This record gives sequence, C-alpha cells and structure tokens, in this order.
Amino acid sequence: MTPEPRRPEPSREELAAVRLVVSDIDGTLVRDDKSLSEATLRAVRRAEAAGILFTLISARPASGLGELVERLGIETAVGAFNGGTLFRPGGEVIEAHRLDEAAARRTVEMLDEAGVPVWLFADGRWLTRGQPTPYDDRERRAARLDPSVVPDFAPFLARADKVVGVSERFDLVAGLEASVGAALGAAANVIRSQHYFLDVTAPAANKGDGVSFLARAAGVDLAHTAAIGDMANDVPMLRRAGIGVAMGQAPDAVRAAARLVTTTNQDDGVARFLDRLVEARG
Repeated sequence: MTPEPRRPEPSREELAAVRLVVSDIDGTLVRDDKSLSEATLRAVRRAEAAGILFTLISARPASGLGELVERLGIETAVGAFNGGTLFRPGGEVIEAHRLDEAAARRTVEMLDEAGVPVWLFADGRWLTRGQPTPYDDRERRAARLDPSVVPDFAPFLARADKVVGVSERFDLVAGLEASVGAALGAAANVIRSQHYFLDVTAPAANKGDGVSFLARAAGVDLAHTAAIGDMANDVPMLRRAGIGVAMGQAPDAVRAAARLVTTTNQDDGVARFLDRLVEARG
C-alpha cells in the first residue's frame, strides 16, 4: 500500500461533534500483552459520560470480544471478523457474512502451496490441522478459544467466517496478500490484520462497511464518527469514518490514511484521543 498525503487534521468543532468512536482491538485498544489498561478504561467512561458512544470492530472472532464488551460497558453493536459478524452485546447476531466455499478452498490451497500454516474459523471454532506457530498462545488469549485440530478443512469450508495464513516471515505474508487477493478478486476481502496474519473473509467483511453499519446501528451519522486503528485492515474504516485516527506505531501507509495520529497502544493512544474529544466539548 503506497502512502498518500494525510488529510487535514480535524478542527476543534469536528472533534466536538463526534458521537461514536469505533476502535480496533489488537495493537490499538489493548497493549501488546493483550491487557486493557485502567487509563483506557477510565477514558472510555469519561467519554461516555460526555455523551460519546464507544464500540469495537476487530479481526478477532466474536468469542474474543465478549469480555471487553462487558468490561467497557458497551451497549451498541460490535463487529467481529473485520466486520463480517455484527452482533449486539449479549451475543445476538445481527448480520453474518461468510466466505464463499470456492474462495475458501482456493485460499487454503494457495496457503498450502506457500508452506504457510492455515487456521480456519467456522461454527464458532478455531480449527487447525495441528501445525504449531509462534502465535498460538497469543491467539488463545485474544480469541478466548483453544484450537480444535481436524485432519481436513473440507467439511467446514462452506461455513467459513475467516481463513488465516500465519507466518513469522512478514515478507511472505505481504506477498501472499497480493497473490491471494489477485486470485480471488471480488470473491473475498484479503488483507493483513497483523504483519504475521493474512485474513481472508467475505467481501462484506471489511472494516469500511463495518464502521458504516455500526454507525447506523447506533443512530449516528457517519460524519460524526471516529475510527481508530493500526494496521492495513483498518484503513477502510479510517477513510470512511468522519475522523480516522492511526496509532503511533502504525505503518506509514496507515498513518497517511488517517487525519490524526495518536500515541502508541503501549502509551494508551486510545485514551489520549478520547480525552481530546472530551476536552473539545468543554
């Protein structure tokens, strides 16, 4: 993704008009150890007291959002699988967009050809074929799931929420983003959610469409939303929301897609932005 000149920073009046903040989770809301800091929790509560709604959209499965939804006291819709599954707090699914079976099969074939371990999310499960990766424990913490080892993905491909290619070779993952994306075309959304994860989901499972839906569900005009993220899969919502905010450690292309850059996730960048919104209303 080629960096482009960043759009003008929002005015104080634009900041004061924000009524809904949609946040990515990993690399954004939580710290690198997946913890939610007390500073961020307090900032969300201050924002809500000021009349600003807060919600989440993530590449995680729905199981990985529930605890955060509860701790943050979120009352409006949230999005899992990059917006592919949209649900209300409590678990009621509003919309679910699954990957076409042929696209899921082709993805697995291409990742196998590249020698990349594959994860499949379907039927509320995290499925693997037993290939260990350096990111297994991290995914257990994020998804709040243990992997189920299956000999073959074929029985699940018609119900796939997400196929993930996993590799510590970041250059290989970047290359696969291009090649798998070209092979699948309009049949799938192919994007890196982390440098080591290639996510393949249904076309509608993208954070641009997701932030639009979450704004409608909350009864907020898209112009009065802000979206915060750190990776390439966040760029569609940073461009679609009224105000796009990149984390301080985000790659240059992600920062260029935003109107503001906050501090890093380790330095509570979400909290700092929320406090800026509250201050603008003062």
